Amino acid sequence: MREQPPSPVPGELEQAFQAHSGLVFRTAYRITGNAADAEDALQTVFLRLVRRDSAAAALENHESYLRRAAVNVALDIVRSKQTAKSVPLEDAPPRNLMESSGESSREMKDCLRRAVAQLNRREAEVFTLRFFEGHSNPEIARLLGISQVHVAVILHRSRRQLQKEVRSYMGGKS
Repeated sequence: MREQPPSPVPGELEQAFQAHSGLVFRTAYRITGNAADAEDALQTVFLRLVRRDSAAAALENHESYLRRAAVNVALDIVRSKQTAKSVPLEDAPPRNLMESSGESSREMKDCLRRAVAQLNRREAEVFTLRFFEGHSNPEIARLLGISQVHVAVILHRSRRQLQKEVRSYMGGKS
């Protein structure tokens, strides 16, 4: 049985950080909505990389691993700040929802972050990659190692769940 390489050595870690820290920060920023939380996510992701068990499998695709880790850590940050109150979403978000600007979109972005954080981990990850990061279904399938059909099913379920929250919220605001 072949032994797996240990956690990255300092030089390898520095190279990974230089190559991918911008990607991790941007991904986390799109989800959390502020630089301080994105920095926290960046640090957490790379600390987890350092602390990886030496028995863990070697990373074949650093970019994919780090992007997924950034999504999950950022969602954890949003969840930890969330109140018990459910916050709704708009009915059908555009491809790059988090790229819109303006005061009304800021409120919607905050609502979206909180609502997505209520999804289960896989649904939140797929939804985030699709609508926050702007990846296509085939790209998401490749990044996550799942079929395109599975991606489509997850997106359908998560959007349906989010639409229910929006309808509930809109009914309560009228």
